[in-house]
Amino acid sequence: MDDNQLLRYSRHILLPQVGFEGQQKLLGSRVLIVGMGGLGSPVAMYLAASGIGELVIADYDRVELSNLQRQIVHTTASIGRQKVRSARQTLAALNPDVEITTIDAQLDPDALDREVRTVDVCVDASDNFATRFALNHACVRHRKPLISGAVIRAEGQVAVFRADHPDSPCYRCLYKDEDAPEETCSENGVLAPVPGIVGSIQATETLKILLDIGEPLSGRLLLLDAWTMEWRSVRLHKDPECPVCG
Repeated sequence: MDDNQLLRYSRHILLPQVGFEGQQKLLGSRVLIVGMGGLGSPVAMYLAASGIGELVIADYDRVELSNLQRQIVHTTASIGRQKVRSARQTLAALNPDVEITTIDAQLDPDALDREVRTVDVCVDASDNFATRFALNHACVRHRKPLISGAVIRAEGQVAVFRADHPDSPCYRCLYKDEDAPEETCSENGVLAPVPGIVGSIQATETLKILLDIGEPLSGRLLLLDAWTMEWRSVRLHKDPECPVCG
């Protein structure tokens, strides 16, 4: 680390759980974020600010005016641009030390397999079950931690699935194909700060796993009702009949 980096990350380095060695570990880490929308925005911004060495950001959509109510990595000037290019510009301005790799395509299972294999942690900030199931399958195959988040209306949920731990459940242990109703923000709405709350937790859990500190949300589903600002934690168990990890 040079002097500028020591100053930039000084508040991390002051934490005994992080320190100089921990920050060095972050600078050498590679994280995949799937989705540059309401969840991916705060995840990417906090991980870039934290000094992750390389962020691989994937999204095939373009910025629309209705996105800007909650997708804070984009600006009005970004309307019509590819989300990954808009996000890269914001993240590079926030921290030019971080390498940003963009994927402007819908990741099929083969592409996900290639990308997941090369990273340390995967963050699911997508908005559909097909992507979530495919990303989970790739993470289980390559034994990569998966930080999962979802929001709708004023509700949110976060969980950490540790495919690198043999007793950890996976995303398919929680949701089955047949009981996965699709709900979208475009149909149901979403309170603007709620993706920021959930995305910030996803970023926190990512740092904890990369640094091997604290107690990650492994085997737990954290549920938020922002209308009452109440949190609920539900224990998750590995499904021995799970077609992915069982």
